[in-house]
Amino acid sequence: MKLAAWNVNSLKVRLPQLLDFLATRQPDAVCLQETKLTDDNFPVAELEAAGYRVAFAGQKTYNGVALVSRSELTDVSVGIPGYEDEQKRVIVATVDGVRLVCVYCPNGQSLDSDKYPYKLAWFDALAAWLKDELARHPKLAVLGDYNVAPEDRDVHDPEAWKDSVLVSAPERDRFRNLLALGLQDSFRLFEQPEKTFSWWDYRMMGFRRNHGLRIDHILLSAPLAAACTAASIDRDMRKLERPSDHAPVVAEISLPA
Repeated sequence: MKLAAWNVNSLKVRLPQLLDFLATRQPDAVCLQETKLTDDNFPVAELEAAGYRVAFAGQKTYNGVALVSRSELTDVSVGIPGYEDEQKRVIVATVDGVRLVCVYCPNGQSLDSDKYPYKLAWFDALAAWLKDELARHPKLAVLGDYNVAPEDRDVHDPEAWKDSVLVSAPERDRFRNLLALGLQDSFRLFEQPEKTFSWWDYRMMGFRRNHGLRIDHILLSAPLAAACTAASIDRDMRKLERPSDHAPVVAEISLPA
């Protein structure tokens, strides 16, 4: 099973790139973030024509998440149960016995913004819910844009980013809280090249200079982590004309038939 997560930063703009990604990489399921589409504008027909089924939760201009899968999506739900949030940031479904949780975690904006405590509270709610979800679904993957670079090696210049949003100690603590539930960072299950990132700012030639952060992750429960055979970041999609500022992250899992 090949899983991917991709913050497309507007599916309307990036739909041709997504269709190319599906055709050339042939993932079994993709979790999308920042679709930025209302549900009535979601490109269902185009994705179904490509051989994929879809589930989505969107809103105008901001946020929006979706699941795209070759197999049937069952037991679909939206949002974190019991946590009131108008922003469309979470969609969940079961695919071939694997529970997929697609997340677009809050950015936080800055440490002195009122969006920062919202981000921390949101992560706390996510962790509390995932603890129960893991008990119900041993084969569980949490995929998406976490807006957290877990360690200094996930930052192109840790000193320049010190005490900034995306790398602050409370944010990293929240990420570690997810790992403490029994989830594992699929990317770190394998030897990886240094300075490997998933997001680069559009400004200041960020991608060309590799001034990036690794903030997109696929976290796997223990049974899936044990069956994971590869994990990577697809930089080629960031090289395209009018790309998203994020590259897709990919994990491959060898599940018994």
